[in-house]
This record gives sequence, C-alpha cells and structure tokens, in this order.
Amino acid sequence: MELNGRVALVTGGAIRLGRAISLALAARGMRLVINYHSSDEEAEQTLKDVEAFGTEAIAIQADVSKNDDVDRMVSSAIDHFGVIDVLVNNAAIFYHKDFIDLTEEDFDRNISINLKGPYLCCLAVGKHMLRRQSGKIINIACTGGIMPWTGFIPYSISKAGVIMLTKTIAKSLGPHIQVNAIAPGPVLLPEHYSAEERERAVRSTVLKREGSPDDITKTILFLLEGTDYITGDVIAVDGGRLLI
Repeated sequence: MELNGRVALVTGGAIRLGRAISLALAARGMRLVINYHSSDEEAEQTLKDVEAFGTEAIAIQADVSKNDDVDRMVSSAIDHFGVIDVLVNNAAIFYHKDFIDLTEEDFDRNISINLKGPYLCCLAVGKHMLRRQSGKIINIACTGGIMPWTGFIPYSISKAGVIMLTKTIAKSLGPHIQVNAIAPGPVLLPEHYSAEERERAVRSTVLKREGSPDDITKTILFLLEGTDYITGDVIAVDGGRLLI
C-alpha cells in the first residue's frame, strides 16, 4: 500500500503508543483520524504535531466500547475524508490487580474496552472496506494474550480475544482486506513501575532490554507498506519474551 494521501483511523491515538503510531503514519504522508476518549488536551497536541508533517488530521472523541460512539466516529471520519484505508485498533486499558481482589467491574471494563472496542471498530470500518474491496486493519494485541499473566487476568483474557478476533475477521474480510495483529512485549512500561519492576521486565526477554514505540511503528509500517501477503497473523515484537 502506498501510504501518502491515504486515511488512517487510530483508536487511542492521542497518547503513549497511539500517539507514536499517529506520528509515524503522518510522517509517511497519511491523513489521520485521531480517536480519543478523555485525553482532550493530549489529542489537541497530537493533532498539531501530526499537522506539522504537512498532512491533514481530525480528532474525534468516542468511547470505543459503545456502538453508537463507534458508528458516529466512523461516519464522521468518512464524511470528512470520504474513505478509511487503514484501521489501527490501539485503545486499551491496563492495570494490575490480584485474582482474589478482582471484581465483576474489572472484568467487564477490560472486555468492553480491550476486546469489544476492537470488534465494534472492525465491524464498522470492515463494512466500509468491503464495499471498496480494499483496506488494512491492524489490532494491537499483547504477549499477555499468549502467555498467562496472573496479575492481569481480565487483561490477558481480553488480549487473547483480540488475537482470535484478528484471525476470524481476517477470514471474513478476505481476500481483498488484510487483518493482522501485533503483540508487543515490554514496550512503554507503566510510569509507576519501580526500578526493580523494570529490571524484571527486561530480564524476562532474550534481548535483555526494553522495546520502544519505534519497534511497534516499524512493524505497522511493514504490514502496511512492505507486504500484502500476510493476513490473520500475530507478530510478536517482544525481544524474545515468549521464548522464556
């Protein structure tokens, strides 16, 4: 796919990894739809930084776990740009909680945002892509969806669901639309992590170092620009975390 002038929708595109993805796509000349939920100021700043690349962008507030919000967001994006060529499902929540302390609300929040959200976005954008018989979808999964993280049980369940969602949607939208997932390892560790927790995360990888947002954005660009012959796959960008 030639990215210059194409349109990408990035959920959770205003902060952390989502911001890095938005900027990387803008640097390739893509026009951006930056979705955010409550990060109003960050969305405004990311919008300005994207526009600094000389490309057009809009920011749309929407809760991806709500069907009405997703439909409004996708409709607004298509009304503005006329098309959505790329969807990156990045929006997610992530927090530690021991099993015995988990509540029904914890489970519901993780599933609603991390799994139902990507499903709703795939459905809304996928219908548009099917009519055009063109498009690419990339879901941000996690190594926590492949290996069990006992301190993040609802999160791990939700990300395992994203991996299966990727495979089933890929079969449903083929042959003209490619759907893949990326499973990051220790990339952008939470700010509240102690030095000991960070060191433990680094030791858990074969490469013995933390990854960077660039490692993820370069993988996204490979899936968009580098090949049209991968679909339904999950690429682990984890420094060998899954080998240990």
